[in-house]
Amino acid sequence: MRISFKTELKLNNYQRTQLARHAGVARHAWNWGLDLCKKILDYNRENPTEKLRFPSAIDLHKFLVKWVKVENPWYYEVSKTSPQYALRYLASAFSDFFRKKTANGRRVGFPRFKRKGQHDSFTLEGTIKVEHRWLQLPKIGVVKTYERLPQGLTPKTAIISRTADRWFVSFSYEVEPNTTAKLVGVCGVDLGIKTLATLSTGATFPNPQPYRQSQSRLARLQKAASRKVKGSNNRQKANLKVAKQHAKTANIRKDTLNKLTTHLAKNHSQVVIEDLNVSGMLSNHCLAKSIADLGMYEFRRQLTYKCELYGSELITVGRFFPSSKTCSCCGHIQDMLLKERVFNCQQCNITIDRDLNAARNLEHQALSCRTQTGGNLPFDAPLIVA
Repeated sequence: MRISFKTELKLNNYQRTQLARHAGVARHAWNWGLDLCKKILDYNRENPTEKLRFPSAIDLHKFLVKWVKVENPWYYEVSKTSPQYALRYLASAFSDFFRKKTANGRRVGFPRFKRKGQHDSFTLEGTIKVEHRWLQLPKIGVVKTYERLPQGLTPKTAIISRTADRWFVSFSYEVEPNTTAKLVGVCGVDLGIKTLATLSTGATFPNPQPYRQSQSRLARLQKAASRKVKGSNNRQKANLKVAKQHAKTANIRKDTLNKLTTHLAKNHSQVVIEDLNVSGMLSNHCLAKSIADLGMYEFRRQLTYKCELYGSELITVGRFFPSSKTCSCCGHIQDMLLKERVFNCQQCNITIDRDLNAARNLEHQALSCRTQTGGNLPFDAPLIVA
């Protein structure tokens, strides 16, 4: 399977300037291509009888070389692959806009113009040499890293991105799945707000709530930044502090999810989760902030590839299965309010934590379907094997 590796770069001032130039050229190429495509779409809308052909990535690059590079010689100071890949990503974004739909049936949004200092990134292609603690990039040269790099790799492309004032490099490579010894057979996982995850084994993982914990400091930094004069160095420094706080919040969330998903994939043969309707849950404005702070999509994304990497099986139960309303002991289904955190069964009088009850129901749902079908899922079973 193919996985990606991302690490921070250890740069000097000259190298930071070089990376910023590459990111600026990629941003300029994207904005120029997007402006040209919008003009073509507007012309075709106003003149339906004589429409112009929508340009592809190759057409955009030809126009860039013919019209833009002649007027902007600083394009030749950076690698030629930086604007090339920016136009490729723009063509891919338009392709998704015209044809692709999201999970809720809506079309993908129209590409937007990029702004300096926000999501700066570019892609390099060519001879990339990876060594112990440094790598050689085209046009930039040797760049050091803070941690050890995977050895024996010759990646064709490398993506350089900036978060706050830190630069990162990422590349993908092939790796063989490593099946680990499993301690538990089937494990149901119920995600929650107060407790991040409750396992059917009884183990719980606390929710650090990184955004809520940093809200007061973030508000103070944003208030200080808004009082600075626009365009001044002090405003730039204040905005950098805000970006650092956002990056710290995101890193806490990523670290928590990485540790949780690695524990589940390494130590459990089968992991059972729910196919949650996150978009519908976010419509509840009382819980939207807490739900968004969980990172449910990132949890499922990481768990999907890690189960494949460590030889586990990921099973997804349908979203309409009443895991919280069903008794894990006798199977009785009863109504429960969201504020009720303890499940009191009206039939067998068992008292159990609501999240633990849901996790055990997920485990029982997978085991029952496996037993009834002899190891194969029926066509109408509310389970999806990733």
